[in-house]
Amino acid sequence: MSKEVWKAGNMLYPLPVVMVSCESEEEKPNIITVAWAGTVCTNPPMVSISVRPERHSYAMIEKSKEFVINLTTKDLVKATDYCGVRSGRDVDKFKEMGLTLQESSKIKVRGIKESPVNIECKVREIIKLGSHDMFLADVMAIQIDSSLLNEKGKLELSKSKPIVYSHGEYYDLGNLLGTFGYSVKKDKGKKPAAKQRSKRQK
Repeated sequence: MSKEVWKAGNMLYPLPVVMVSCESEEEKPNIITVAWAGTVCTNPPMVSISVRPERHSYAMIEKSKEFVINLTTKDLVKATDYCGVRSGRDVDKFKEMGLTLQESSKIKVRGIKESPVNIECKVREIIKLGSHDMFLADVMAIQIDSSLLNEKGKLELSKSKPIVYSHGEYYDLGNLLGTFGYSVKKDKGKKPAAKQRSKRQK
């Protein structure tokens, strides 16, 4: 097996791709698609998301100190992509993608009803790192679609057909669902280029 040496970069793939909902008193509810998200701690339960400071959602999260991580599915893949390539400054993403606001149980910021799992988060610290700042947050509550629970109350997330993100492509158990930006391309009938690389940093 021969290998090439590449310059340093992000190569931890595939990743869970999530839609983060946010809102503030000054702005309408918005959604930002994030792949830089992860578990930080079990006890207390903590997560993190990394966002570029210039993104529209950044200031909203910074002001409200709250956000909801909404897990994504095969049925939500187009909305997931759209919310990553369109800015909330220009469009109402909830309206454009036909998504429904869902009241949270412990925080003011609302989640996405169509998502199978909504993770309600309160920002503990904002860590400035470089191209992205990390929002370190405590998990306040989780809402789960009851249809995904088996007779013993165990979550069977696979029933929701979750998706992952890898190098500008969305996958469902290895099947390519689309490439970065496919939901807004003019030629909707053309299949996405499987080897297209994305320059997006979510």
